[in-house]
Amino acid sequence: MGKTIRFGVSLDSDLLEKFDSLCREKSYQTRSEAIRDLIRNTLVQREWEEAEGEVAGTLTMVYDHHQSGLAQRLTEIQHEAHDVVLSSLHCHLDHYNCLEVLVLRGDAEIIKHLGQRLISTKGVKHGNLNLTTTGKGLF
Repeated sequence: MGKTIRFGVSLDSDLLEKFDSLCREKSYQTRSEAIRDLIRNTLVQREWEEAEGEVAGTLTMVYDHHQSGLAQRLTEIQHEAHDVVLSSLHCHLDHYNCLEVLVLRGDAEIIKHLGQRLISTKGVKHGNLNLTTTGKGLF
């Protein structure tokens, strides 16, 4: 980790007021903490846009478990990508709907492709791939 460097930022007073309100809402103790998180989030987003190297993420799906063969098909797709699926959580939301969350780690392109395959499977009502980083290279 590098040494801490102080720098100044010039902002319009209305923008600063909104930023301070956001900092309070999100319970940041200082503006610096909030700015560090914004920078990290931007770097993580860039890492995903470039889609190179090892990354991590979660895939969340909601589906009707009464849909014929759907649960089995989703499991088969996951097994085909067993090297990037670290863990899964399956919850029964009600009599018809299930929530499944996958924890993923591996090559960015493989994870994006897996996410798209699962989300686009007929019978999946909603799916979201939440992209993040392994943390390597972030300070």
